[in-house]
Amino acid sequence: MFDLKVTNATLPDGRTAIDIGVQSGRIVAVGVNLVGEAGETIDAGGLLVSPPFVDSHFHMDATLSLGQPRLNDSGLLLDGIQIWGELKPLLTHEAVVERALRYCDLAVSQGLLAIRTHVDVCDERLLGVEALLEVKKKVAPYIDLQLVAFPQDGYYRYPGAVDLLKRALDRGVDVVGGIPHFERTMADGAASVKALCEIAADRGLMIDLHCDETDDPLSRQIETLAYETRRLGLGGRSTGSHLTSMHSMDNYYVSKLLPLIAEAGVAAIANPLINIGIQGRHDTYPKRRGMTRVPELLAHGVTVAFGHDCVMDPWYSLGQADMLDVASMGLHVAQMTSRSAMNQCFAAVTTAPARILNLENYGLEVGCKADMVLLQAADAIEAIRLKAARLVVIKAGKVIARTPKRISTLALAGRPDVVDAARYAPVIRESNASSIR
Repeated sequence: MFDLKVTNATLPDGRTAIDIGVQSGRIVAVGVNLVGEAGETIDAGGLLVSPPFVDSHFHMDATLSLGQPRLNDSGLLLDGIQIWGELKPLLTHEAVVERALRYCDLAVSQGLLAIRTHVDVCDERLLGVEALLEVKKKVAPYIDLQLVAFPQDGYYRYPGAVDLLKRALDRGVDVVGGIPHFERTMADGAASVKALCEIAADRGLMIDLHCDETDDPLSRQIETLAYETRRLGLGGRSTGSHLTSMHSMDNYYVSKLLPLIAEAGVAAIANPLINIGIQGRHDTYPKRRGMTRVPELLAHGVTVAFGHDCVMDPWYSLGQADMLDVASMGLHVAQMTSRSAMNQCFAAVTTAPARILNLENYGLEVGCKADMVLLQAADAIEAIRLKAARLVVIKAGKVIARTPKRISTLALAGRPDVVDAARYAPVIRESNASSIR
């Protein structure tokens, strides 16, 4: 007897006609034609069932704050930081919580059930930290929310940031963060990487640094992160996010750098939507698009994920918590158009970020948590192409969101009267996803 059984599913690895049996919030059986009654049965109808989407890089303290106190008309990274600095003194605990919960509602409807969010600690009140610690507790039944102590204005550059980061970690923030390229000098940036890695090692924590988020090919803090990761034994717990300077580095240097990253066990997170929107702003033509060298990192065995980074905030005015949108942009910018590469892009918003976050029991095998998404697509590639509707979102064996299928009626000569338009082109979805508040 199963609490839930999902039947006739296609899995991301290509297996078809698969049944998944769930008891007590765990997957207890996976196979063809599973025998046993179930309290609830969901017929996947041959469509794709995936583990939930994972966003490995986000800024939830700023999300949905677009236009407060003003818009970033230039689109520049540094102007976004300036606007965020103007907004910080105006923030209230209640406003940050409310915006974050609204975003989490949206995330659930999109099958996004795990998020690593950086939270700015350069604020004497640590208001964002306290707000997101509260949000983390509220959404725990639905979303695995991991917090990074992020000194937005520089670990050494901002007075008091050294102590504020420690206080944030003492209050229960999960991961050590940093932004070495925003320090006053390259030397200070390298020193901050060393200090932050030592904090992570001493506390037994993961580390995730905004690293080389610049068009400057001489910004090479990832080299320092790889060195310190290896020196301190942080392999598997260390991540470099953005790494956009690698886009502009000469090939000889990158040929040396990539093996160093791989040998150290440093993971990489690209943020396609932001990276191509912010980078290259000082160029005329040809204009650099800034995303790091994803195929080359993958070829060296580096774990690479795609993050959403921002939604409707001082840095990015668009977005809707849709990791398939992120995967699609990453696919196009990195020119990952072979079938194997497109499947890697799907993995970059599912299994790869799950490894980076060290999520326990993630996946669709026996013993894994019964967290999954039924998508209106035949396979992972089609899911990216169509930005597939999330028909059913399941957390711990319980359905927490549903979205109607996309169906259009078309009159085509010599063709059936009713055509499933989602097989050919995306249409606007309607969602009756349940609220999680």
